[in-house]
Amino acid sequence: MLSRPKPGESEADLLHFQNQFLAARALPAVKTVKKADKRKGEEGSTDAERPLLQDSKDVVMLDDFPDILPALTPAPPKKSKIKSACVHFEDEDPEERLESHDQHITAVFSKIIERDTSAVAVTMPVPTGDPFPRTFHRFEIKSEVKVGSGRKSIFAQKMAARRAAEKAATAPSAAECVQVRSAAPDALDPEGSAGEAPLRSIRDNKADDFLTSQRPCLITGEGLGSQKSEQEAEAIHKENLEKLRSMSEEEILQEQERLLAQLDSSLVAFLKSRRGGNEGQKKEFKMKQNRPEESVESLPVAQHGVGSSLSMRESGLEESVRKEENTKVEITGKTANFPTPHKDDDLPVKPKKEWIHMDNVEFEKLEWMKDLPSPRQKKTKKGMQARFSLKGELIPADADLPTHLGLHHHGEEAERAGYSLQELFHLSRSQVTQQRTLALQVLGRIVQKARAGEFAPSLKGSILRLLLDAGFLFLLRFSLDDAVDNVMAASVGALRALLVSLDDEKYLDWTFSWYQGMAAFPFVPNNEEEEEEEEEELNGTEKSQDKKLKDENKPDPDVARYDVVKGLLKTRIQHRLRYILEVVRPVPTVVLDILHILTHIARHSSEACSQLLDCPRLIETIVREFLPTRWDPQVAEPGCLLTSLHGVACATAMKFIRVLASGGRNATARLLNKYEMKSRLSRFVAEDPLDLLLPREEAIRLSTEAFRLWAVAAGYGQACDLYRDLYPVLVRILQSLPELLSTCCGKSPMIELSVQRATAVVTLLIHVTQTAGYATELQAKLSSNHSEDREQIPPPPVAWNEVSGLQPFLETSLKKFLQEISQTETWQTLQPLTTTYMIYLGVYYSACSQQPSVNPIDCLEELERLTSEVLQPLLSQPAIHSMWDLLRPCSALCNPLSCSPAPETVFSIASLSCTGGKPPLSLVGSKSPFSFLTALLFLINSITHIHKGLTSKYISVLGFRGLKDYLHQSLQTGPPSVTPSSAWILRHEYHLQYFVLALARRMAGTSPDYAQHASLHHCVAMALLSRLLPGSEHLAYEVLLDLAFNPEFLPEGKAGGPEAADFSDILHLGTSAKLAQPGSAAAFFSKATRGALLRESYQNLPFIRSCYLSHFVHLQPTVMRSQASYQGRNYLIQSMLLPEVKGPILPSDWPFFPLISLYNKVTNAEMRGAVLNSLPLDLINTVTWNLQWVLLLETWRAKTLQSIPTAAKLARLMCVFLTGGDLFLEAPIHHYTAALLSVYCQPKALDSLNLDAPLPGLASFHDLYISFLEQFEGVSFGDPLFGVFVLLPLQKRFSVHLRLSVFGEHTSILQALGVPLHQFPVPLERYISPPEDNLNLLRLYFRTLVTGALRHTWCPVLYVVAVAHVNSFIFSQDSTTQETDAARKSMLRKTWLLVDETLKKHLLYYRLLNAESPLGFDLYEQLPPMRLKYLQMVTQKENKENAPALIS
Repeated sequence: MLSRPKPGESEADLLHFQNQFLAARALPAVKTVKKADKRKGEEGSTDAERPLLQDSKDVVMLDDFPDILPALTPAPPKKSKIKSACVHFEDEDPEERLESHDQHITAVFSKIIERDTSAVAVTMPVPTGDPFPRTFHRFEIKSEVKVGSGRKSIFAQKMAARRAAEKAATAPSAAECVQVRSAAPDALDPEGSAGEAPLRSIRDNKADDFLTSQRPCLITGEGLGSQKSEQEAEAIHKENLEKLRSMSEEEILQEQERLLAQLDSSLVAFLKSRRGGNEGQKKEFKMKQNRPEESVESLPVAQHGVGSSLSMRESGLEESVRKEENTKVEITGKTANFPTPHKDDDLPVKPKKEWIHMDNVEFEKLEWMKDLPSPRQKKTKKGMQARFSLKGELIPADADLPTHLGLHHHGEEAERAGYSLQELFHLSRSQVTQQRTLALQVLGRIVQKARAGEFAPSLKGSILRLLLDAGFLFLLRFSLDDAVDNVMAASVGALRALLVSLDDEKYLDWTFSWYQGMAAFPFVPNNEEEEEEEEEELNGTEKSQDKKLKDENKPDPDVARYDVVKGLLKTRIQHRLRYILEVVRPVPTVVLDILHILTHIARHSSEACSQLLDCPRLIETIVREFLPTRWDPQVAEPGCLLTSLHGVACATAMKFIRVLASGGRNATARLLNKYEMKSRLSRFVAEDPLDLLLPREEAIRLSTEAFRLWAVAAGYGQACDLYRDLYPVLVRILQSLPELLSTCCGKSPMIELSVQRATAVVTLLIHVTQTAGYATELQAKLSSNHSEDREQIPPPPVAWNEVSGLQPFLETSLKKFLQEISQTETWQTLQPLTTTYMIYLGVYYSACSQQPSVNPIDCLEELERLTSEVLQPLLSQPAIHSMWDLLRPCSALCNPLSCSPAPETVFSIASLSCTGGKPPLSLVGSKSPFSFLTALLFLINSITHIHKGLTSKYISVLGFRGLKDYLHQSLQTGPPSVTPSSAWILRHEYHLQYFVLALARRMAGTSPDYAQHASLHHCVAMALLSRLLPGSEHLAYEVLLDLAFNPEFLPEGKAGGPEAADFSDILHLGTSAKLAQPGSAAAFFSKATRGALLRESYQNLPFIRSCYLSHFVHLQPTVMRSQASYQGRNYLIQSMLLPEVKGPILPSDWPFFPLISLYNKVTNAEMRGAVLNSLPLDLINTVTWNLQWVLLLETWRAKTLQSIPTAAKLARLMCVFLTGGDLFLEAPIHHYTAALLSVYCQPKALDSLNLDAPLPGLASFHDLYISFLEQFEGVSFGDPLFGVFVLLPLQKRFSVHLRLSVFGEHTSILQALGVPLHQFPVPLERYISPPEDNLNLLRLYFRTLVTGALRHTWCPVLYVVAVAHVNSFIFSQDSTTQETDAARKSMLRKTWLLVDETLKKHLLYYRLLNAESPLGFDLYEQLPPMRLKYLQMVTQKENKENAPALIS
């Protein structure tokens, strides 16, 4: 056989192959057929040259077609699929090759030959009653028709079925027509030879079924003729059967081998493939035949033929087939989560073999056609995937919903209705607009319900956090840029659901008129994680870099990860929203959503407000389109459906402008002047809401927001010139306020809106009054100040005499409203307005007392009248008593869970967690008394500040039982963690506590009955100092100045507190008596008792106060800004946004602040290389005053320092030794440090001591301790007090690294740690229990003892500890590792061989600790038998005469 050319062979090789081919005279693989030239057919051909057709069939020639083929251009180039398979020869004519591949219509239709119909029966059409012919379906083809090899059209199959039906009519009988197949393939099958079952066994098992077959399998007779072909095929088949019956089994096998040798291998493979195809049908029939419920007669004839065909293969093959089928069932069952048998009973459409490609039915691929099974809950601990309806509702896992709802699809878990978040994300990227819109709408509804907390009980994890991590924010941002309005609207709605909480806005509006309610914290997330990462990345080198520049350099996703609003602003979302409002002009719902989003962005920070103001045409578009001065009057008609909000005044737009103005006084000035908001204010304030051409509720809201915007502007001292222009309008409104009493009998939204509008009007008057109160002062400064360096502040355009005339209206209304305090429903409606009345009167009288034009006596008389006629009767009302009782259940301090974050709160989106509303008994609830009582206390403090003689009139306020219970409870629980929601609520609660303390301060010096409340109020003041939040620095300063260090609030100093401390020490309730310091510099001074130290500290309270105030001087700029807000100096206020909240103003360990500040100053100087040879003169006094204050608090106010861990207190005290060389040797410092150490060494304090936990303000205690050891080596002078601080961290329960650092790297300090055992305040059991298990430390113990580095005379405490641990180790017989056991025995042998008999006796005969013993422990007189036996076993190599000496 000739080989084919291979790659790499040369031309010579190819010529050699050609010569071999020619010499062999073999037939070529390709035969060249020359086709007649069609172009010469008419001239060159005659009828004689044409071949005669059989039966003289008619031939139609298409002579009218043109000879030249038309050009098929233009046409795309096509790649030939058979180009690589074509073989061309040199002598082949290219023209002939083109003709052979010609696909023109003339090449196909050149000859049309009539079909031979001579043997076809002609049938007449059957008449029917149908108007049209019946349609033909594929399944009408008879199943018994055997389709020949190759693909046939439906028409050909129909014709074959018709011929088969005609032949069946002439068949002999039905019994003789059992269709079987020939055994010829099996006769030729080589697998039936050696190695398989013998033919005899096949005949026995199958009952000679292949010999009874009456129809051949391969021979069809198609090529033998038109009518007698099948008869010939049957005759040949019968002859073959007779031949086989006459042959023996051996002859059959020999004939089979001979045929296989003669036949072509491809032919044998073809025959076997035909047989293999029939085998599959036969096996299928066998499986069905085994089912008892089905009979053979019910099967089609073709299947019956398959079932009775020639024998199957051996049983091993059947087993493998059966296993394979079973495996498929299991996999199918796992895929569909329910068992799926291979049958079509449960399929809605039964598959038929006549369908195309359905000859082998794959039931696995038809699972989706079945009816969905009923969903069921998986009995697994793993959760199931959440699915949601189109309304955003969570669908239970076992909910069986109908399919017509459109919630079923062919994704994962097809039997469960609903869409998962992943599927909705996938749908939102669809190219179909409706699908994108639907996905965004559903996602928006899911977010809305998630923020409402509807999914918290059912779902594991946070949906919002999951969505944001998946890129939901940028999906919405990209969708905003979509050109389709519906997609744009859906993305705006989803973004509003993500960012905005309408309930948060509702409660912010509710508290707008509270005391200091106009100021609010910015909606900036607490980015502690971001700051920690930045610190790790920058390593302290770039911390001073501007934060804005950092954010600009970060990618948008990184910024949005910590702050969503800042991330959106980086994507220039304000420009896109402006485009939507200005160009797209969407429907009113979308407009309102955009305004809500902009309002939330404006609440973020002053920087966000600036970016909104700087956005081109944004504010102009909003003011022009949604705050016009005139609009279509049809809007106000009832039932009018707004199709567009453009050109109509909108309260939401006015609120956005108001929130934008809160961002800063410069922003307010731009809005009033550049964007003509003054004219809009005049337009919406001057006209009564009933006269505005708007729906009534919308008109009241618009008027309310206009007054609030004016109040914000007046809070900066701006827009006060409108006051004179609109004075008649304000008077008319104030005169109408008492009429609210007659309309507020029932609760209705309209009445609440009217009350909110009235509170906005009074809030405006409060700020106008504050502004007018400083007009005279500013005018005097302007005229008397000759310096040109400072910027001159012009006086406001409103004077005091222009605002003083409104006070009678408000006071009259207040009296009327207070008469309704006993009516619960009426009072709840009018309480917000009454609260603003109280605040107004407090502001009015505070400003009135400073006016030169007002007679002071007249002002005092008015205050006396107000006290006697209004306030004292009010305080005696039972309703007021119940209000004080409601403080505790409504308090956020007493109920920390009331201001906890919502379940779906994410740290990157600031929220007040008001979604769903606050409960009535909460600080901002409908029954909360906090707003009214805070305003009442503010008014009382204003009165008592002006008229000192009226202070005693209000002593009953501090005696209310409800108030005292509330203050006691607020001290028991720690404050909630600082979050945007808790900070907003706690700020208002701290205002009430401050006014209680301010009133108490005035009572302390005037009322003799006040002493019983002093301790409680001082504890509240100390707790308040560590809780006040940024923005309240003025209050913290006032508490430090007047309350914290006030001797009146420490009655223990006068009532025998020092003597009680001495008596406690005498009774051994303390441990300070142990701390004598012989050998130190302090020994030259007389020893002071704890009572004497407390007495001296109490006398030094004024110096202590000045010390702390001087160390808090760095807070002065923030104190000045806060003071301007609380004192009503509107001309100094820069923004209504408070500072960003990251925690309280003062740290919890602020009593140690002077000491920490000095330590940091010394450490920083040493790090810069400076050497402090001399200490500041006041350093000793500063440290002494600090220690005195801490001692006072630890003795008389221990609860105020409970929030500071004991380890943190010890770390702060260690700063005494680390600051200034031998500072600790100064007598007062030494005494107070020893007294504090005795407090921290009490059993309860030692139990709470944990040096392994992270400490606030300390990076690593281990590093601090290493510095402490180095300081001890340098300047300790063997001071026992210093030594006690070194020994405290070496207790057994603390980190072993602390002990390793002493015995490994700083063994030199062992010679100076001479703390006597009787002066050591810590029980030694804390050092030796449990036994030491660190092998390295035990070896260091033993080494220091043997080398003499650790001696009892030098360091008795650690000597006892080392001896106890070594003794326990060498005599321990517990099972342990081989290394430890070898070290234990080696140490015991070395101990036995010690030369130092004293040390040897201590190590071997140690028994127990004994504090009374000079050694600190007891010794055995002789070793116990077990120890002695173990010792002898270990030391058996020693001389036997040493054993008696050991016993003696």
